Amino acid sequence: MKILIDNGHGSNTPGKCSPDGRLKEYAYTREIAGRVVFELRKLGIDAELVVKEEVDVPLAERCRRVNEYKASEAILVSIHCNAAGNGTNWMNAKGWSVYVSNNASGNSKKLAECLSETVLSIGIPVRKPSPDKLYWQQNLAMCRDTNCPAVLTENFFQDNKEDVEFLLSARGKDAVAKIHIEGIAKYLGL
Repeated sequence: MKILIDNGHGSNTPGKCSPDGRLKEYAYTREIAGRVVFELRKLGIDAELVVKEEVDVPLAERCRRVNEYKASEAILVSIHCNAAGNGTNWMNAKGWSVYVSNNASGNSKKLAECLSETVLSIGIPVRKPSPDKLYWQQNLAMCRDTNCPAVLTENFFQDNKEDVEFLLSARGKDAVAKIHIEGIAKYLGL
C-alpha cells in the first residue's frame, strides 16, 4: 500500500496565512507532511509526498499524480490548515476536522474515522457535523477527483490566535504529526 501525503498550497498561493503572518499554511503543511512521511517510513510503511515543489501545483496535476496508482494500492491524505475568514482578521472558529468527498467510498470514511479517533485519543476535540459523525462530506477536488481512498485534514484554524499558538508550538507540531501517523497506521491495521 502506497501512502500519498499531499501538503496544502504553495509559496505562491495568495493569503493562506495567519493574520499576523507567523503561520504560513504552505510552509507549515510541508513541514508536517515531511515529518509524517519520514515517520511512516521508519515504521516500514511506503509513503511519499505528492508535491515536492515549493510552489503551488494545480489540483488537476496533484490528482493526476495520485491517480498514477491503482485505487486498491494507495490512500491519500491531504494536509491543510483551516480558516474561518479571509486571513486579515482573527476569528473564533477553532479545532481539528477531516473531510471526505460527497460520494466517498467506505474506505475513505474508514480512514477519516481512524484519523478522528486518533485525535480524540490524544484529548483534542474533533469538529464534526453532528454528534454521531466524525467527518464532513464536501465536494473537494483532492477527495473527489482521486481514485483511491482519500481524505483532507484541516488542522486547526490559521486565523484563530489559540490555534496558531498551538500549531506553532513543538507540542502542537508533534500532535498534528502524530494524528496523521497513528491514524494512518490504525487504518492499515498496524
